[in-house]
Amino acid sequence: MKTRVEFGIGATGALPALVDDLGYRRAFVVTDNGLRATGVLGRVLRTLERAGIPYGCYESVRANPSVSIIEEGGQVLRRYGEAAVIGVGGGSALDAAKAISLQAAGPGADGQPVIAIPTTAGTGAETNGFGVFEDAGRKVYWGHESVRPVAVVLDPELTVGLPPRVTAVTGVDALVHGIESLSSPRADSESIRYAGRAIAKVTRWLPVAVRDGANLEARAGMLLGAHLAGLALTRSGLGLVHGFGHAITARLGVSHGLALSGVLEPVMRYSASAAAPAYAQVALAGGHGSALGLAGELLDRVGVRPTLAQLGVTRELVPELAAAALADPVTDNAPLRPSDQEAIELLASAL
Repeated sequence: MKTRVEFGIGATGALPALVDDLGYRRAFVVTDNGLRATGVLGRVLRTLERAGIPYGCYESVRANPSVSIIEEGGQVLRRYGEAAVIGVGGGSALDAAKAISLQAAGPGADGQPVIAIPTTAGTGAETNGFGVFEDAGRKVYWGHESVRPVAVVLDPELTVGLPPRVTAVTGVDALVHGIESLSSPRADSESIRYAGRAIAKVTRWLPVAVRDGANLEARAGMLLGAHLAGLALTRSGLGLVHGFGHAITARLGVSHGLALSGVLEPVMRYSASAAAPAYAQVALAGGHGSALGLAGELLDRVGVRPTLAQLGVTRELVPELAAAALADPVTDNAPLRPSDQEAIELLASAL
């Protein structure tokens, strides 16, 4: 691990030292639109101000960011000049910070160093150098090792104000990362350790964080669990749940974690024969008799177990979504890859 991780209550206070260690005198903050209104962004900016570090801000990142946002943000950073790039927010903001750093650098050049400060516990975007973006109704991947965050701040206090629904939906993403990492053909001893610990933490702490958002132990457990799951997926890759999830999100604008919730159990049932040893590890990590039972019960406990019909998927859309999922590179990493017809039938069964 080459990334420095500051973890704990008040860890945001380490930010000025992280910027200084990079040798930069200025910072450029990339964040979600609307995060300023929550007061979370202000806490981060005040930390920079107290240390006398000038900063610029790009605050136009939305959920499921488009390539056009990255191009615009890159232009803003290019005009601002040399700075440590600080991503603050959910996975969309962290992914955008990485891509904006690359975009500003130009073709063939390394991006400026990135510091990641997640304010949700789910995506694990702080653990790698790539992101997922929308381009003309499809998901595209963009990244480079040079923008893998050199430092990460995991401060539970920054996630306290996250609403229960958002806490639940982002937490499901972390759970799926753990499950798909364990069942990936590319899983290795290190990713297996990370994924197992991530599943244990998510199953223990997500229901608590949803029920009591001010519980700092639960918030800390979820931040660490999501981070471990991100470390796992960076090594192992993901699978069919994310393939379907990406297709649904791109077509219907549904939040990423909610889309995953709608297909998790059907995909696990389909994959059970090929992923039996991995699912045994999932069950063991979560302290449950079966992986499928663990997933279903957790979705119930946190209140995110939708049908695809409830997410806006119609029978007419199913073939289009199935084709998009099969074209997504993550699907190639599934323990059992469906045929065109099997993908259609699998999605139809989740309506």
